[in-house]
Amino acid sequence: MGYILRRLGFYLAAFWVSITLNFMLPRLMPGDPVTRMVARLQGSIRPDQIDALRRSFGLDDAPLWEQYFRYLGQILSGDFGFSISRFPTPVTQVIATQIGWTILLGLTSLIIAVLIGNLLGILAAWRRGSALDSVLPPVLVFIGSFPYFWLAMGLLYLFGVTLGWFPLRHAFSVGSTPEFSFAFIGDVAYHLFLPATSIVLVSIGGWMLGMRNTMIATNAEDYITMAEAKGLRPNRIMLAYAARNAMLPSVTAFGMSLGFIVGGALLTEVVFAYPGVGYQLLSAVQNLDYPLMQGLFLTITTAVLVANFLVDIVYVRLDPRVRVN
Repeated sequence: MGYILRRLGFYLAAFWVSITLNFMLPRLMPGDPVTRMVARLQGSIRPDQIDALRRSFGLDDAPLWEQYFRYLGQILSGDFGFSISRFPTPVTQVIATQIGWTILLGLTSLIIAVLIGNLLGILAAWRRGSALDSVLPPVLVFIGSFPYFWLAMGLLYLFGVTLGWFPLRHAFSVGSTPEFSFAFIGDVAYHLFLPATSIVLVSIGGWMLGMRNTMIATNAEDYITMAEAKGLRPNRIMLAYAARNAMLPSVTAFGMSLGFIVGGALLTEVVFAYPGVGYQLLSAVQNLDYPLMQGLFLTITTAVLVANFLVDIVYVRLDPRVRVN
């Protein structure tokens, strides 16, 4: 419990730093969102309305420290302000309508890549010198060297445009109503296949090589030799002794990747016009929508911190030696 509390304190401090940076960076940039909005409206807004907008975005003439504490209060109450590009829609509403699709795409791709990549890495290390160990890693590394958005465009052109096997855009068919039914779930999975495949193909090689290298080092440990001398079954030694200890670095990598799924598929979402947070972040940057950018950045940061905190808790269960550190 002491270890968990220390880690919790560390992540709370990191969260406070991220909030502070999120507050300061837009205010250090030239101009402000209200000025851009007024310029876009070309003088069709009154001065009193401009002042009201500045107050709503926290950009009035109050001292910086007062704006900071007011911003902290808004964050703690879940108020991220209004989106400029979708004014007057609140930022939280914009994020809430998009984040589910991003989590679906990112989490599905990550779980598939981790499971297949780690399993291939375990088998390759356990059977060193086999065809699986000699041929597959270089092939997967070659595929993983391509930018994932480039691979996404290739898959889209081949299987979407040329062959017509999969849809070209969106998360479900136009005209479909989101509902919990087998027909709609199948339609979502059909649209999800190509974006998820592009991410899996690029990332699976890294997971395989990471597990393979760690597994090879673990196979040389004394407890593996002892398990073999005791006459245990090879599959049990591979999974219960070697793979369990070799997976600790993969757990850390999984936690980091789990946090970054919120914004990690940005370009893939753009290629497939997939309605996720990454696609929305690009739109916010193009429109200089500072409140939405702040909300999205803080959402991504929070996801990373929470994921890493959960990984620390899992680490305590997997490796009790961590508790004494």
